[in-house]
Amino acid sequence: MKVDIDMGKAANGAAAMLDLEELLATRLLVQGNSGSGKSHLLRRLLEQSAPWVQQCIIDPEGDFVTLADKFGHVEVDGARTEAELTRIAGRIRQHRVSVVLNLEGLDLEQQLRCAAAFLGGMFDADRDYWYPVLVVVDEAQLFAPAAGGEVSDEARKLSLGAMTNLMSRGRKRGLAGVIATQRLAKLAKNVAAEASNFLMGRTFLDIDMARAADLLGMERRQAEMFRDLQRGNFIALGPALSRRPLPIAIGAVETSARSTSPRLTPLPEAPADAHDLIFTPSPDEAQRPVRRAPPPAPTPTADILEQLSRARPEPIEQPKTLFAEIDAAEQDAAIDAVMHELLGDPDAGFRSVAVLYQDFLVRCRIRRVPGEPLALPAFRRRLAVARAGVAADVASTDTWQQALALSEQLTDDVQGIFLTIAHAAVTGAPCPSDATLARAYGTHSAGRARRLLTYFEERELLVVRTDFHDQRIVAFPELGVETTPGDPNAPAEPELGAAAE
Repeated sequence: MKVDIDMGKAANGAAAMLDLEELLATRLLVQGNSGSGKSHLLRRLLEQSAPWVQQCIIDPEGDFVTLADKFGHVEVDGARTEAELTRIAGRIRQHRVSVVLNLEGLDLEQQLRCAAAFLGGMFDADRDYWYPVLVVVDEAQLFAPAAGGEVSDEARKLSLGAMTNLMSRGRKRGLAGVIATQRLAKLAKNVAAEASNFLMGRTFLDIDMARAADLLGMERRQAEMFRDLQRGNFIALGPALSRRPLPIAIGAVETSARSTSPRLTPLPEAPADAHDLIFTPSPDEAQRPVRRAPPPAPTPTADILEQLSRARPEPIEQPKTLFAEIDAAEQDAAIDAVMHELLGDPDAGFRSVAVLYQDFLVRCRIRRVPGEPLALPAFRRRLAVARAGVAADVASTDTWQQALALSEQLTDDVQGIFLTIAHAAVTGAPCPSDATLARAYGTHSAGRARRLLTYFEERELLVVRTDFHDQRIVAFPELGVETTPGDPNAPAEPELGAAAE
């Protein structure tokens, strides 16, 4: 069945028609700088094709959720587990429901993981449900980047693999990719190369103009025309649009995004006491709540009765050892000495835990530390405490013991950073800088250190705030302590474990 979608007006005044059936087989790439009208173009395409084909929109900014009011799209909140999103995507294909995956409010790494799980669930649907689906991905350069960025390699590879499957192998499964990007140079080439239809909007960078001209089969000297395009005007080419480059103006839409372009509005008259209005809190101003961990769920009565009725096993008599008993205090003192010697190496902060563990075992054999060597999980725990540089008088306090108990909720690789911040709070020291936290994590990236602070705050273990001097303060609601203000951009401090030696 041939269905033509009216996208607007062509340069000759005729209607610019898009062959929907051809689009499902050949895919579409939209490119244009911010403000060129990409979202308007996608909204026009979605509104015109909504009665004819199922639609799924990957929406990183929440702009397309307004389609639900008029066209019946179901909003899927991205704040779910990856397994749940995969199952939802399978049911979407089974029941042929048009949806908008709203990723607004998630950080970039979470957006990549959610999009990868959702696209993977659609791609892996049973063959019986391979109905045609128009899959629209806005800001595709985020989900298929040409190079690595601030996100982890794992998240980037998952998202890039899902986007590659959509554009290269999705056609046989009924998935037709429509991807929009601000810059072609930031989009992975193996994803962009799978599209056969193009709509190129206004762009100013030479490298993007050159790539757009190459994709449209135009000469390089003609690439300057992309700078002169008005908002909502695009150059179309492809089997679903036109066999020759065709300028078109996108038509009007029936719905609108929740966010609008900024417009100038007159400033209010400045009051005489503006300084007091800003720096003096009002009496009814709400204080920032201290977040507490939710109470544990009560144990069901049936489980309690089962535990009470369970027979108590007979105690097992421990066999007597044939060797002399090892003094635990002596062993701990020897392990602490090896640990401080290990952390005294200037490069220890940037070596992996596996390498440090092997070095630790060698040093223990050289020093003839008695007893069984520490296992890797126990070594990770001891390393995290040693890197925090805890003095003996601090280690014996109840507050520090509570901090150790809180750190057990985290994985081994991030406990050291959490304890480093907790130690500063317990001792009233300045908040560690991003560089110091990055070295404790074994990386040179300050961005990863900041993301870990956000991760701890999402787990409701701490609260981060900034004072009027842009100094960072970290509070621990469960412990009742907080750090003094510290410069997050300061250089890395000396290795804490070495300094405490």
